[in-house]
Amino acid sequence: MARKEIPIGVLFSTTGPYSVIGREACWGARIAIDEINASDAFDFTLRGIEADPRGEADRYATLADRLMRKDGCRHIIGCQTSWSRKEVHPVLERLGGLLWYPTPYEGFESHDRVIYTGACPNQNVVPLFQYAVPAFGNRAFLVGSNYIWGWEINRIARELLGGYGGSVLGERYIPIGDQEIGHLIEEIRLKRPDFILNNLIGTSSYAFLKAYRKLGEEDPFFHPSRCPVLSCNLTEAELPVLGEAAEGLISTSTYFQTLDTVENRSFTGGMRLLRGPDASVSHMFVGPYLAVWLLARAIAATGSDDPDGIVAGLPDMPLLTPLGPVRIERKTQHAYLTPYIGVVEGAGEERPMPRFRLLDAAATEMAPDPYLVDYDPHAGADANRPFSAGGGQGSGPKLRLVT
Repeated sequence: MARKEIPIGVLFSTTGPYSVIGREACWGARIAIDEINASDAFDFTLRGIEADPRGEADRYATLADRLMRKDGCRHIIGCQTSWSRKEVHPVLERLGGLLWYPTPYEGFESHDRVIYTGACPNQNVVPLFQYAVPAFGNRAFLVGSNYIWGWEINRIARELLGGYGGSVLGERYIPIGDQEIGHLIEEIRLKRPDFILNNLIGTSSYAFLKAYRKLGEEDPFFHPSRCPVLSCNLTEAELPVLGEAAEGLISTSTYFQTLDTVENRSFTGGMRLLRGPDASVSHMFVGPYLAVWLLARAIAATGSDDPDGIVAGLPDMPLLTPLGPVRIERKTQHAYLTPYIGVVEGAGEERPMPRFRLLDAAATEMAPDPYLVDYDPHAGADANRPFSAGGGQGSGPKLRLVT
């Protein structure tokens, strides 16, 4: 008996200013779909229908509408930026669809038509600062792409620094795709912060990191061991583009290719067979990959691809994936995730490709706290406390909510 075919939308920018991560995201979704279709554990198959918004925010809603109306998709895996995610909200509301959003983001959102499988603030920027401020200092320079991701992560960073008695020496934004960053480098050179938080994306980020590497070669103060660049969103997918400019960068993620677990060793081994020995595996690949698996498990468990039924039942079931079980929290529809901190090591005799070396990790998966209602910024003042991502229960002032 033929299995029922269920269409799902795959909405990532495989061309445009952040196409490097968009292509990785598409690969992750494609491979998960192929695995599910080859498995006898499901009485249905998935048909991925891809759409490329080309990094243009106003195309996301149009393409999401087409995927749902014309192609019959009730679920969309996709969107790489918060701007694009918010663009598709009205389409999801109007047509009753569900977006599976696999990208780390700035939080302060909980939409009933979105399942958030990427890290929110207590799983990204909070643990990053808990590691970095005691190690490097509390004087920061903040840079970001000029849209909500940059604005909000930097706003949170300001409040976190306040908890450490720190200060922001500069906060600057440039348009997505802008590569004219000489003025940023010059201001950083003059102000000499303890570290830089980089919330630029795509080609803007690559241009900045290459220019900062040159600054470090000219002035030892800006060597990454002394004044590093921190990131909440740079992954293995972008290391080949950056080359030596990535070395020493410190990033937080809920997945690194170098994770030493039985599941990850099996997973990365399988990906090397599929994509070649030099292919990297990053969160930008793993996020959509896991989102497709979660969707398939949810359809199998509920017996339908009805979005409302899946939203109602999803929080009650830890869903098994090739990288282990994943749980979705009921109130906010965000995932429980484990934050890690890694530093980029360049290629060498023992490793043909650059990689992230793990520096620290949360002891266990963290419950999502997208509004940071359980985080006490003043708890960060204790520079000697162990790495512990989010969830503090202190009685001090809370970060303000933004709706």
